[in-house]
Amino acid sequence: MARDGCLARVTAGVAVGGAVGGAVGAVYGTYEAVRFKVPGLLKIRYIGQTTLGSAAIFGLFLGAGSLIHCG
Repeated sequence: MARDGCLARVTAGVAVGGAVGGAVGAVYGTYEAVRFKVPGLLKIRYIGQTTLGSAAIFGLFLGAGSLIHCG
């Protein structure tokens, strides 16, 4: 029973970390794309890469923190 609670906590940590990281990545990616004057449709690609990368990294770290806290 305790493992299910721990797994749910880690899953929630990854989900929250991904959401927060994605939001921050989208804002930062938009700022950088405008700042560096990325041309045309490459802006969309740049913002998407920044968003997904930030969401993955932050989700990983928050999930790992939840796992450490759970154990």
